[in-house]
Amino acid sequence: MRSYMKKEYTANPVEYIPSNNRQIAIFPTEGGNIDKEVVHSFGEEWLKFHDFSDATIDQIALEYFDIIKPEHVNRNTYMLDIGCGTGRWTKWMAKRAGFIEAVDPSNAVFAADKLLGKIENVRLTKASIETIPFPDNSFDFAMSIGVLHHIPDTAQAMKDCVKKVKPGGYFYCYLYHNLETRGWWFKTLYWLSNLIRKPVCLLPAGLKRIVCDILAIVIYMPLVLWVRFLVLIGLRKIAVKMPLSAYNNKSFFVIRNDALDKFGTRLEQRFSKKQVIQMMEDAGLSHIEISPLTPFYHAIGKKK
Repeated sequence: MRSYMKKEYTANPVEYIPSNNRQIAIFPTEGGNIDKEVVHSFGEEWLKFHDFSDATIDQIALEYFDIIKPEHVNRNTYMLDIGCGTGRWTKWMAKRAGFIEAVDPSNAVFAADKLLGKIENVRLTKASIETIPFPDNSFDFAMSIGVLHHIPDTAQAMKDCVKKVKPGGYFYCYLYHNLETRGWWFKTLYWLSNLIRKPVCLLPAGLKRIVCDILAIVIYMPLVLWVRFLVLIGLRKIAVKMPLSAYNNKSFFVIRNDALDKFGTRLEQRFSKKQVIQMMEDAGLSHIEISPLTPFYHAIGKKK
């Protein structure tokens, strides 16, 4: 394993805030390509939903990181986690990478500090994609999971991420798909859920959490229980085609969290597979691989 010294920041932090396990450098989160209300909302969400067990992280990581190979991430990898949220994916990767710089523009960095505990090969920084305080072309691997579709200009945000990666390094991302491969029932369900999301996302934080918990019970759980029943009676092939089938093996904690994630944000963009590939190519990536499995679309590319 390469011995990593913490890289010097390319700018001076506004301040350092001591958290439970480490000091966190705070940088400005100004910029034209950021929605402050969305950032604030996610900060509140992750401060509430931060207590992910190792078993839960490991279970979900199998779905997200099925296309990650040792050549992408290993003990010689200097990594950047962009929009780290609670730090759950940072924690999973910390067992596999050399050193990780985990960055988020919201107060979720303080939730991540709690989840990461005394893990030593991670540094947390509060900064936005436009103010990431590290040199360009300095990381072996960068990832942004479930973040870029909540940014006004997703394509530009991806370019800002990829420029931090060394030539020959890798960038991994997960972006919401536009249901292009799904049937009419999926699209109808999304249309209805989007109608609900628009007023719910404007609610005060406390009330929003209550409403989203109710939605998890009355919308998510009936569909999830139906999927589980189909699996139980041996109709798995039918079950996997049902809406929300991905939650068949998920805990209610994860379902509540995802309901808040879905209905609580006011900015959500969705992309076709072709659009994902085009954005990655425009950002300077080649050898692009998009996983054929859920969640759609998670992909990796190599920087030219």
